[in-house]
Amino acid sequence: MTETIRAITTDKERAYYGASGVEFFDCEFSGALDGESALKETRSIVVDGCRFLLRYPLWHTEDLKLKNSVMTETCRAPLWYGKNLGIFNSTVRGVKALRECDKVTIGNCEIDSDEFGWKCRDVNIYDLKLKSSYPFFLCERIYAEKLEMTAKYSFQYVKDSFISSSYLDTKDAFWHTENVTVKDCVIKGEYLGWYSKNLTLDHCKIIGTQPLCYCENLKLIDCETEDCDLSFERSTVDASIIGSIVSIKNPVGRIKCKSVGEVIKDEFAIGDFELITKE
Repeated sequence: MTETIRAITTDKERAYYGASGVEFFDCEFSGALDGESALKETRSIVVDGCRFLLRYPLWHTEDLKLKNSVMTETCRAPLWYGKNLGIFNSTVRGVKALRECDKVTIGNCEIDSDEFGWKCRDVNIYDLKLKSSYPFFLCERIYAEKLEMTAKYSFQYVKDSFISSSYLDTKDAFWHTENVTVKDCVIKGEYLGWYSKNLTLDHCKIIGTQPLCYCENLKLIDCETEDCDLSFERSTVDASIIGSIVSIKNPVGRIKCKSVGEVIKDEFAIGDFELITKE
């Protein structure tokens, strides 16, 4: 039998530790006692229309549905070590909001959280507005659609992931990634994708200096570039670019584009490449 808890305010330490099969509606976790870990070690709970102001509320949680709720700036590290988490129509502002979790779905949310989403697996995202530094560090199997992100140092060491129909304004994105595909996206920033392996950019617009250097098995499919100078340095690449590119430096492989402002091949080149230009 499901238990329902409505419209309570509590600041107790571990207020509902170990709760199972409980639905929380319109509750607030705040107060002078400043109690941490309100819903730690819970199972099969629903949290709807609640506000969280205290730290570490949802650690080691399984089978969570969190919706229409707010986690404020003081709700530090709210979701760690969880499994089967659904987060919908909610706002999250506490730092380090998601870490070492498995099977997470995030939909129609706004998140402002530095170090968001570290070491997580099987993360499904749609309609997310995200502001962060170092989001998605060391994650595996991310599927993201309609992600609007303002960030720094995003998707580092990510593996086996797919991102589509998104706007990514982020410096140093996709460093050291493996087996990642980005499709129909705008990627704006600097130093995109360095040291990646099997990175594919499909019908993307790439904006910013020195993209895609030191990559292994890099593939671009009908991408656009803007302000992309010193591109592809010491990368093995097969690229089809719509339009022109500012400059390329010491790539290996094949690059097809309308024109290149400058081709640089110096004593540090590691092999040959084929450049195909067609007006």
